[in-house]
Amino acid sequence: MARRRSNRTREYQRSARLNELLREIIAEELERIEDDRLGWVSVVSVEVDNELTKARVFLSLLEDDEEELIKAITEYRGRFRRAIGQSARIRRVPDLVFQIDPSIESGNRIDQILAELDIAEPEGE
Repeated sequence: MARRRSNRTREYQRSARLNELLREIIAEELERIEDDRLGWVSVVSVEVDNELTKARVFLSLLEDDEEELIKAITEYRGRFRRAIGQSARIRRVPDLVFQIDPSIESGNRIDQILAELDIAEPEGE
């Protein structure tokens, strides 16, 4: 019986390249926007779904006002999509959904737990 060829690795490489390309385009466009509400925000990563219809954009920020940031950056969604359409060679520009990157909060929580363990460790050892 003949073995079926699998393009899974090629699809993965293509989607990874597309994710990185979109991250770069959105980050560059974000630098051009002069809006005080955006503050210190950066694009951590982008994940495009298999159908290339939706892209989740993960953001990190220094301030704690996550809701205000998401609201402000969503107002520029059309500008980001236009920049993607002009810069990337893709048939369809995906709809952008902005989220705060959960890994940063998880990392902070891990650091906090490790710091508490350091304090609770007995002095005799």
